[in-house]
Amino acid sequence: MEINSNLTIEKLNQEIISCRKCMRLVQWREKIAVEKTKRFREWEYWGKPVPGFGDSQAELWIVGLAPAAHGANRTGRMFTGDRSGDWLYRALFKAAFANQSESVGRDDGLKLKNCYISALARCAPPKNKPTKEEFANCNNYLSKELHYLQNIKIILCLGQLAFNYIIILLNEKGLGQLRPRPKFQHGFTIKINKDLQLVASYHPSQQNTFTGKLTEKMFSTVFEKINQHINNANKW
Repeated sequence: MEINSNLTIEKLNQEIISCRKCMRLVQWREKIAVEKTKRFREWEYWGKPVPGFGDSQAELWIVGLAPAAHGANRTGRMFTGDRSGDWLYRALFKAAFANQSESVGRDDGLKLKNCYISALARCAPPKNKPTKEEFANCNNYLSKELHYLQNIKIILCLGQLAFNYIIILLNEKGLGQLRPRPKFQHGFTIKINKDLQLVASYHPSQQNTFTGKLTEKMFSTVFEKINQHINNANKW
């Protein structure tokens, strides 16, 4: 039976927002939402788990690590309000997956076309490091998204952790038996099955972008390849 992706994704996102499984993360995200940081003192922080965002009919699914304490934990939208998001949405706009290049808040008019964004963990973690148990608690949400996003042709993994966890998820789902696990490297592409391809990129974190490990040209090239694959796949 065909799934109504709009309804199921909306229901899943409400489930994510109400989640309180990981008490360490609950306490941390709520503490940050109260204490805030000086430059965002006037903001009313989101302070809850951050749901996925984008087009439920998407062919591109982007998976990151976790919300930033003063980024998505503040704004309530994935990759919104921090430097990583600045890089990601500029690239998505350039590649025609977004209608604008900036993402500053949930009411800024940003819309994604043919793209859906989520993360391994849905709550901002201390030191940006979720535990294995916290990843495991969020894994069910990621699994449901994979099931509901029925048009996915490309999964873009931002960073090595996303790459490793998505491969585990694909193996568990029987969508591809990638053993031994491929080694992560920027720009790596692998065909999972006749309908699905996996792409790896360095995460657009400040650690990577400030040091030049990831440049805008490198990042744009990833999306150029993704568009090429989607266009080729749709010719058949």
